[in-house]
Formats: sequence, C-alpha cells, structure tokens
Amino acid sequence: MDSVIDAAARALAAGDPLGALRRVALREDARALALRGIAMAQLGEFVRAKALLRRAARGFGPKEAIARARCVVAEAEVALASRDLRWPASALVAARATLKKHGDRANADHARYLEVRRQLLIGRLDAAERGLAELRSALLTPASRAVHELIVAGIAMRRLRTKAARAALARAERASRVARIPALAAEVEQASLALNAPAARRVAGGEDRLLRLDEVEALLASRALVVDACRRVVHADGRAVSLAKRPVLFALLRALAEAWPGDADRDGLVLRAFGARRADDSHRARLRVEMGRLRRVLRGTAGVIATKRGFALEPRRAREVVVLAPPVEGEHAAVLALLGDGEAWSSSALGLALGASQRTVQRALDALAAAGKAHAIGRGRARRWMTPPVPGFTTALLLPSSLPID
Repeated sequence: MDSVIDAAARALAAGDPLGALRRVALREDARALALRGIAMAQLGEFVRAKALLRRAARGFGPKEAIARARCVVAEAEVALASRDLRWPASALVAARATLKKHGDRANADHARYLEVRRQLLIGRLDAAERGLAELRSALLTPASRAVHELIVAGIAMRRLRTKAARAALARAERASRVARIPALAAEVEQASLALNAPAARRVAGGEDRLLRLDEVEALLASRALVVDACRRVVHADGRAVSLAKRPVLFALLRALAEAWPGDADRDGLVLRAFGARRADDSHRARLRVEMGRLRRVLRGTAGVIATKRGFALEPRRAREVVVLAPPVEGEHAAVLALLGDGEAWSSSALGLALGASQRTVQRALDALAAAGKAHAIGRGRARRWMTPPVPGFTTALLLPSSLPID
C-alpha cells in the first residue's frame, strides 16, 4: 500500500488538485504521473495533463492493464474538456472494455459517460440518449450522479423539454452538494443559468421580445404558425418541416412571416432571397418560381397569395404567425454558439461538431476575428479559438442537433 498515492487520490476525488500535487509533485513513477496529470487537468493545464497521462500509461507494466486503461480514460476526459473532438474514440471504447472485463465498473461507466458527453456536444442526441440508458444510474457515486443528471438536463434542453431539464438540474444540484466538488457545483450552476436565460426572440406584429426555453416550448405547442429561424424549421398543426437545406425558400418564408398579416413587397423579397437591390424581370420570374415551390412545401399548412405589392402568407388553421429568431443574429451564429461555451476550440473540432468543412469553419472564424467576436490563441496545430460567452443568453437553440422532423 502506498499511503502518499492514496492520499493524493483522495484529494483529487474531493476536488483538491493542489493538495494532490503537494504529495506527488516530485515523484516520477507511473501512478504519481497519472495523479499529476489528473491534477493538471483539474487546474486547466490540458497540454501538460495529456503529456503526463501518456507518460504514466507507458510506465505501467504489461500486467497493469487496468491502470493503463484508466490513463486512457483520463486522457479522453482531458481531450473532451479541451474540445479535442478528433481524439480517437476507439481508444476510449477499448479502455472501457478492459475496465469492464476486469470488474472496474465505476471507471467503465465513467468512460461511457465521456462517450455520451461527446455525442451530446456534437448534436447526436439519439445516440446520447441510448448511451445514457445503458448506464446503471441507481449505483452511481454522488459525483457521477451529478454528471449523469447534467447530461439528462443537456439532452432535455436540446429537445426543448424544459420541465424535465429543470428536474434533472435539481437532482444534479443535490448530488453536487453531497459530492462537495467545487468545479462540479459550478458546472451545475452554469447549466441552471443557461436554462433560465433568454434563448430566442419572438418577432410578430411589430413586437420583438426575448423568450426563455420554457416560453419557446410553449410557443411551439401553441396554435401559432412558427417560423423557427434558429433551426430553419416551420412548425404548424403539430408538424415540423425543415428548410435547412433550402435557404432561399426559408428567406422568403421568414420575410412573409415578418410582414404578416400584411404583405411583403417584391423588391424586399428579391433583396432578402437573392441579394439583388432592385427586382428586374428575371428576378420577378425567379421569385414566382420560388413562391410556387414554397406553396408546395407549405401545402395544407398555409397558402401564399399574390398581392398588388408582392406576396402574403395565409395560414390555414393557425391563429397567428410568429418568427422565432436567434438572440444574436449573424451569418456565423452556429460557430458563435459553440464558442459561447467559454472553452477553447480548434477549427477541426468546430467543423466536426457543425458537420462543416474545416475551410468553411476557418472562413467563419476569420470573419468573426475581423469583427472582434473571436480570437485565436496558440499557433499551428495547437491554435484554439475562443470568445467570451454572450452575457445573459443561452445558445442552446443554435447548436447542432438531429431533430425528429419531416
């Protein structure tokens, strides 16, 4: 038994990295290196943490498969915290299998939690829910219970189930109090703030006001025809139709919705949809074609009629038409939404999370940097991008997700 190692491990479990470092700072054996790596990660020194954990994994002998697997899990956690989403997920799966095989269920479950958190971060909500269902929530330690409930809340917020999210955060708060880990308590508090912060704007009848997530949920359940500009979806009569891959049609629909119950003039529609400042004959012809396509998309939900000035939207059963706009608008809102979590992102990780090419993401980052909304730290492969969170807003609706829509 190594009493120094045991004491350092207890300090780390209690969220006291400095206490752990005081005990093992001068030791170079594999166990001490692993504890130093975890302590560095808790202090936010991710590069140093990864190097120490790799040295520790190499230092364990061939008969110490469990210790080596635990180092892999710790390195995966560091990669997730530093938004290194290209870290090989297969290594984590193999480490989890090793831990499970040797009876270390607690760390095997922790590895599974890391997989689920990564899936949640990149918008694979169905996979995250399936992964969470596999875990034995009844046997969790208070710290793991808090993490579990944070993930439940995260999924519920992205699914717009605010009552479930609020209940999960209450359970996470109780578990974090028992665990008495300051970093965990801070994470729960940050998630609670996001749930109560404005998430979108309601634009209708000349009115523009902020909505929390629960108000967004109520709006989508109402009898209104909602043009969701956060996710480029139109909701009506219990149906949701995505126009995410038809930007021209969505631009026209949003312009018509903003003008409802009046009409939108042709020049304004041409400017919004095609970027032309004045409508000529070719623009007018194309506008008629696109309006025909929009009528087909909205069939059974709303009509689009021609007026003297332009076109107008006529909902079939909805009592009103509302535009649900992002709290912060802009061409690169999705990139800003990810950077808004306050972590340092690589351009490759942003591309993976958004399903976009690295070149597209880099153009967005350059534009945001030129506008003073993002800045880079480091060089080459170590370059990371950051921006301060937008005060008082949550960008949950702008993050990537797989929605159950037509």
